[in-house]
Amino acid sequence: MKPEDIEPFFATLAAANPQPQSELVYTSVFELLAAVLLSAQATDVGVNKATRELFARAPTPEAMLELGLERVTEAIRSIGLYRTKARNLLETCRLLVERHGGQVPRRREDLEALPGVGRKTANVVLNVAFGEPTMAVDTHIFRVANRTGLAPGRNVLEVEQGLLARVPARYAVDAHHWLILHGRYVCQARRPLCEACRVRPWCDLGRHLQSVPVATAQAQHDPAP
Repeated sequence: MKPEDIEPFFATLAAANPQPQSELVYTSVFELLAAVLLSAQATDVGVNKATRELFARAPTPEAMLELGLERVTEAIRSIGLYRTKARNLLETCRLLVERHGGQVPRRREDLEALPGVGRKTANVVLNVAFGEPTMAVDTHIFRVANRTGLAPGRNVLEVEQGLLARVPARYAVDAHHWLILHGRYVCQARRPLCEACRVRPWCDLGRHLQSVPVATAQAQHDPAP
């Protein structure tokens, strides 16, 4: 993607969805952290189904600890890796209470010190809860960044750094939402819906489609994450 294409690319995404939101359901920063922790290798829809009752019963770290491992495990049984996630969630709650007064910390280092919280989860919390211009690179963002040519990279860290360098400041806070939603619903893995894509004029894959079959163009822009 050429530098001059980046502004119209994001302006178009912003015009279509001026206030993008996470599709995880939460009512507090703690619930957001817990939902993102549980979302690894799971869909937002699946996480929301599991957390609806869990958060009603345990909306704080203290309440989650009181609920206990057995009941937390049962509540999230429908989510992949639920046993490991239940243990991580309870240990995270313990550390939040012991080290942070029951509050979710705002420093990346403190977030990443929590069990089950890696760089991507920390980026989501920093962005969604605290409004920081971070880039939480999941499979959708990795795919979109490479296909469009916006921020090509061989791994998620390269893509994250590329996005931080190339996304204009006025779009930086909302950019990861736009890119996730675009990857989830338009620039899909198996068959990108290029014919319905609003940003096709500025996309490297879209340009390739004018001269080569979609499968060939897609393969050229989809490195393994």
